[in-house]
Amino acid sequence: MAKESYNPFLMAQAQFDKVAETLDLDEPVRDLLRFPLREYHVSIPVRMDDGKVRVFRGFRIQHNDARGPAKGGVRFHPQETVDGIRALAMWMTWKCSVVDIPWGRQGRGGVRSAQSEPAGAGAGLPGVGAAAGSGDGPGSRRAGPDVMTSGQHMLWMLDEYETILGGRYPGFITGKPVGMGGSLGRTEATGYGLVFTVREALKQLDLKPEFVTASVQGFGNVAQHAIRLFQRLGGKVLAVSCWSRTTR
Repeated sequence: MAKESYNPFLMAQAQFDKVAETLDLDEPVRDLLRFPLREYHVSIPVRMDDGKVRVFRGFRIQHNDARGPAKGGVRFHPQETVDGIRALAMWMTWKCSVVDIPWGRQGRGGVRSAQSEPAGAGAGLPGVGAAAGSGDGPGSRRAGPDVMTSGQHMLWMLDEYETILGGRYPGFITGKPVGMGGSLGRTEATGYGLVFTVREALKQLDLKPEFVTASVQGFGNVAQHAIRLFQRLGGKVLAVSCWSRTTR
């Protein structure tokens, strides 16, 4: 029998089921929260620098609209799947709810791209197709950078989005460069948040960072800043691995 492939959405649902049972949630509430409220699947043709046209597939998943605008990163990755984005959207709901951030239509966007920066005049279109492809207004969602996207991609997306709607909507995009309306500390914020959580857990366990070693799964922007801060606290990082869907 062939080994079943890893499905992050099934894992997210299993996590939810366990907590729902502990909280004794009503069945209608469980049925609502186990699945996204709405999904947008888009195909975006982009003319590349060599004159050829490539079609990118994108997804935008909005898990729930109870708490405010959709918040979630937009990622470019050749192995991205709709179930991966569904899982991220669900986890975003829990993350924002637990710390009482007023974003409720939690969303995530993904584009199946073989490269991080699609070339050509339409470079921003894949991100726009995933993040702004829904038919609702600019106040209903907040896009930001994620895997293989950066502040430059956010500016491309914002420029395209404002051109489409014919107005100024800087709040539509987070993760912009500081000189273009971005926030100081945004780049390292997620990695620092991770280490702050570890620091508090160590306090509960009565452990000092200087006597703790760690290994880090993944080596993107988040991990790099997390490693630096953990080392500043006195901890030691012994190993770093690069996560890939193909190895799961």
